[in-house]
Amino acid sequence: MKVGIVCAGDEELAPFLPLISDCKITERAMLKFYEGRIEDIEIAAVFSGVCKVNAAIASQLLIDVFGVDIIINSGTAGGMAPDLAIFDTVISTEVCYHDVAPDILTEFHPWMSSVFFEADRELIKLSKVAVNKIRPAGNVIWGRVATGESFITDAGRQKISNEFAPLTVDMETAGIAHVCYVNSLPFISIRCVTDTAMHRGIDCFEENCTKASMIAKSITVALLNELGSK
Repeated sequence: MKVGIVCAGDEELAPFLPLISDCKITERAMLKFYEGRIEDIEIAAVFSGVCKVNAAIASQLLIDVFGVDIIINSGTAGGMAPDLAIFDTVISTEVCYHDVAPDILTEFHPWMSSVFFEADRELIKLSKVAVNKIRPAGNVIWGRVATGESFITDAGRQKISNEFAPLTVDMETAGIAHVCYVNSLPFISIRCVTDTAMHRGIDCFEENCTKASMIAKSITVALLNELGSK
């Protein structure tokens, strides 16, 4: 088994790099892929850059070039649910785009039955075991996340909540989930909250990104441990 880890930014990937043993770096499509082992699990990790297309490029390369069997998306997100606090973590059960017309997904390729990409049920189950063992900072909630090509502050927040009711928003997860869906590959996202409706904006993200990335990393590594013990 080989696990792909996709982070949007370099700060989100940074906590993983010291953990990778026998690390080999390969460059493809202007990206650096770090191969090695974490907790006796073979991994390939990359920061894709922000936005859906960049995340999709990295994910398809992980599958085609590096032969991963699972993809975990690890990093940060903006909180949408009113009861979420900074440094809470949301683990995906299903993922959607908030800026793509629904019929594009259901009436055309990939002819989905709904607009939601479901996370792998076994990975969800193992993530719950992992979280119970390490008890990370903040609360951990499992649920729906939404993706679109903008940093959400006030503009559009209510519309997204009304249409999709996501726990969090980000700019990559659905792109990664989409790639995994068409490749029949297990997927899950682990994102720690950096900003909320009460504490919003780029400044909040930048202030909290490092700690949130560490929390997401800890949960991801705990999940790798559970995968290794199967």
